[in-house]
Amino acid sequence: MTVTTLLHRGSMSVLDYRCTAGPSDAPFVEEHKSFSVSYVRTGSFGYRAGGKTFDLVAGSILVGHPGDEYMCTHEHVRGDECLSFQLSSDLVASIGDRPDLWRTGGVPPLPELMVLGELAQAVAEGRSDVGLDEVGMLFAARFVEVSSGRRRASAEVRAPDRRRAVEAALWMDARSHEPIHLEHAAREVGLSAFHFLRLFARVLGVTPHQYLVRSRLRRAARLLTDEARSITDIAFEVGFGDLSNFVRTFHRAAGISPRGFRKAARGDRKILQERLLRAISPRPS
Repeated sequence: MTVTTLLHRGSMSVLDYRCTAGPSDAPFVEEHKSFSVSYVRTGSFGYRAGGKTFDLVAGSILVGHPGDEYMCTHEHVRGDECLSFQLSSDLVASIGDRPDLWRTGGVPPLPELMVLGELAQAVAEGRSDVGLDEVGMLFAARFVEVSSGRRRASAEVRAPDRRRAVEAALWMDARSHEPIHLEHAAREVGLSAFHFLRLFARVLGVTPHQYLVRSRLRRAARLLTDEARSITDIAFEVGFGDLSNFVRTFHRAAGISPRGFRKAARGDRKILQERLLRAISPRPS
């Protein structure tokens, strides 16, 4: 079993599990250390807990409760991969504290959860600008909604809460070059991370992390017009900790590389014309 920690924050850890066990490997008893929802990405395995047995395949969800013992078996195929969100008790309480739901064990592939599981995988691979902690909270909240059969009431956002979201956005924009985490921003407006995420997204139409990334991209586009600065320096100055991540994110957003954007800003009309033609040309059916 190979375990890679993708994120570790106060209220959430995200782990990538890659198991190579097969039918000839003897199972053993393990214990859940925290509340968890794990998306089975590939492969298959058996899960035994609380006197129940589940066969999990790609798209299934494994649900864990702290202190519960379980056993995984691989009677049919060798290996599986899971993306696991480990949640604190405070976060579980803010999402919706239903202790019975967290002893569900295994959840079959459901479209309501699979689409978020695949989004989470895209985030983990750097193919989306949603935050990994954000998609983890949404994934856990959706599990609670689906399992309980109840959706949260969509109440009108009060004026003070709208002001909170706007103030948070202004605060983040002014500090977008700094490392800002969801919990950090939430504390600034006196909310739990989960409630802040829901409020911010509802009022402004994007998640806090998406807003932060777009603030960085906006500043980067402005700085790219300055020939005196290297692209690497700009990437780090606006808040990206990795050059390849900056180039990939900028290209995904603008449809053009930072270097190409700089050339276009310098007056290379051919680049802009080609970009415009791609945008308006009919796509083959």
